[in-house]
Amino acid sequence: MFQHHSEQLKRETVLLDVLTTVLSFVAAYGLRETWIGDTPPFLAYLGLLPIILPLWVFMLTFFRGYQDPRTLTPFEITRSVASSVFMSLMLMLTIIFALKLHFVSRVFVFTFGALNGLGLLGVRVGQLWRLGRATRRGESKYRILIVGTGNRAHRFVETLVWRRKWGFHLVGFLDTDWQRVGERIIGAPVLGTTSEITGILKSNVVDEVILAIPRGMIGEVEKVVRACEEEGVKVRLMADLFQVPFKRVTLDELEEVPFLTFDSVAHDEWKLLLKRGIDLVVGVALLIILAPVMAMIALAIRLDSPGPVLFIQRRVGMNKRTFRLIKFRTMYRDAEQRQAQFEHLNEADGPVFKLRNDPRVTRVGKFLRRTSLDEVTQLLNVVKGDMSLVGPRPLPLRDVNLFDRGVQRKRFSVKPGLTCLWQVSGRSNLPFSEWVRLDLLYIDKWSIALDLKILGRTIPAVLKGTGAA
Repeated sequence: MFQHHSEQLKRETVLLDVLTTVLSFVAAYGLRETWIGDTPPFLAYLGLLPIILPLWVFMLTFFRGYQDPRTLTPFEITRSVASSVFMSLMLMLTIIFALKLHFVSRVFVFTFGALNGLGLLGVRVGQLWRLGRATRRGESKYRILIVGTGNRAHRFVETLVWRRKWGFHLVGFLDTDWQRVGERIIGAPVLGTTSEITGILKSNVVDEVILAIPRGMIGEVEKVVRACEEEGVKVRLMADLFQVPFKRVTLDELEEVPFLTFDSVAHDEWKLLLKRGIDLVVGVALLIILAPVMAMIALAIRLDSPGPVLFIQRRVGMNKRTFRLIKFRTMYRDAEQRQAQFEHLNEADGPVFKLRNDPRVTRVGKFLRRTSLDEVTQLLNVVKGDMSLVGPRPLPLRDVNLFDRGVQRKRFSVKPGLTCLWQVSGRSNLPFSEWVRLDLLYIDKWSIALDLKILGRTIPAVLKGTGAA
């Protein structure tokens, strides 16, 4: 319901933003012609619009420009618009420079940016004024009837009260117990029982019916849904039937059979696509830049000890699929066969194995581990798609098989990465419980901004060698 209103408002805002941006573009050209003259033909400038419009919409989306303005403060709205326009202008100037579009005047660009910023801000102020005016006049009253009077119904009403300025109006409640009819709950009456819903819908203006019933009242659902279908009234079922904190609940359909889907991880597909794009661009660039360093490391490994340059091991990735992780070899060739000899010396708590002065590590290996240079070959895993630049570290099968709590396996709901919160918060100095907590925190709080922040903190963490083992 709230999402529907926000999505409708978002579509309107996108259309108004596009119109405002086009008008700002035309006005900036006109002002440039008036002030300076000798301006290239408008058709030459017009070729910039196919670049500008999607760039502006993308930046506004990234900086929360399409979040419902009723949920933001005036400062947040202003900052969102200003950040979007500034970053868009910087990218626009970069594109103009790269394509050598010398005919585009800087006066035009900055005039366009100023007009556009004011226009976009005006769109949002105008929407807030229009929505507030409609609510005050009662024009946007959206009348809701709630089936149920328990705790879930109370929580929903509290949400409605908090969003009263959105124009929602509570008509009343229905219950299975006729003795509750006539009571008032949080200011609204219990109008009748569920068996009387047809008559209540006929005698009241109702835009939507909300089923906020406990599992024990599931038998009443069909009766209510049929009555709403006959009266042409929308009906929604509150899907929090289970006391489990799922991140996202969606309705899917297969051959006209609806499915209520509970996701433990809520990730936006577009953001995941952007994350994958960053992985590819940065991964390929780093492989090219670090190629000479990697060649030197390979030569040092071959000269230091017999065996292959690369160490390839099965690791557990996303959705518990295993993949072949690629690292520079830092141990002697028979290290895995000898691990059982040192299990009793394990210095790490939990299922992971760590031995600070592991005798299986070669001389070159100690340097590579201390500097994290043994990890750079995992950029190949990133480019291939087995890993991401940022994500929980992939663990060997041996460690995963020793997990003693189910929540530890939630880390497999996302793609593993080269670095994560653990990597920039102490690494091997942290206990396993804190490692898991940081991984779960990353999963719950994930965003592109968080990834960029972690990448920025990784560089100094690696240079300092904090917690490296």
